[in-house]
Formats: sequence, C-alpha cells, structure tokens
Amino acid sequence: MGESAKTAASAAVRHSERLYVPWWGWPLPVLGATLLAAEVDMGYPGVRAWLPYVIALPVVVALMLSLGRSKVRVTGGDEPELWVGDAHLPLRFAGEVEIFDKNAKRRALGRDGDPAAYVLHRGWVGPVVRVRLTDPADPTPYWLFSTRHPERVAELLRGA
Repeated sequence: MGESAKTAASAAVRHSERLYVPWWGWPLPVLGATLLAAEVDMGYPGVRAWLPYVIALPVVVALMLSLGRSKVRVTGGDEPELWVGDAHLPLRFAGEVEIFDKNAKRRALGRDGDPAAYVLHRGWVGPVVRVRLTDPADPTPYWLFSTRHPERVAELLRGA
C-alpha cells in the first residue's frame, strides 16, 4: 500500500476509541488467578506447583485484553459509517442521537429498552449513546453503545 493510500485511510477515520478495561479493573481478576494458582500449589508441591501460575495468569490477562477489544469508530469518506464492535451502520440511516450519562443509562438498558435493539455495553464506561435507525428494512429500532466521548460521537453523527 502506498503512502497516499495510508494517508487517505487514516484521514477517513473521524473518531476511534477502544473500550479497554481501565487499570482499576485488573487487580481483582489477577489476584483471583494468583489465589487459585496458590491453592493448587499448596496441594501439589514440586515442579507441578508452578504450572497453575503459568496457566492461570496468562489466561486472565488474555481474558481482560479480550474484554477491551471492542472499538467505536466513525469513518468519513464517500460512505460515512458508524462502527461499534464488528457491526457497522451507514450514517445515512442514523436518525435521532441521544446521550445518556452513567445514571440515566440504567433505565435505557433496562425497562425502557427494546429487546430488538443492538447493544454494546461496557460497565466500566460511564455514558452511552443511542442512535435511532431510519432504515425501514432494518428491524433494529436503535443502537445503544458505550463510549468515553459521547459528545464527540453525537456531534459527528448529527453532522452526517
């Protein structure tokens, strides 16, 4: 790929964020894996005692990294799109955009929610954005997703 193609591809992304697990979400799972490995270590002394540490800690680290692999992106270019996780929505089908803070998202995710909606929620991210869909052929009424920058995302979606 040429330099101009890389520049065009990077210029097309107007917003991108990864919904990674913050530092304060790591100690408890790592401590749990360490305690589990220590329990096995006490029961099986010798060379086998280190095997749980070699297995449990990398598994927990891989799990925590996989929890944070979801991305929220807004792309520009010829066909602007909203990407949430692996799903994408052409912005021509994006209607009303609403922002819910961490206190109001409970109702949006709970009793006020629609079971047919597309939801990508990460509990460690406070606000969520709801985008109503205008595509009559799509049975999904709206997308509701976590983002650390809801104002920026909403501004880009409304501008499209």
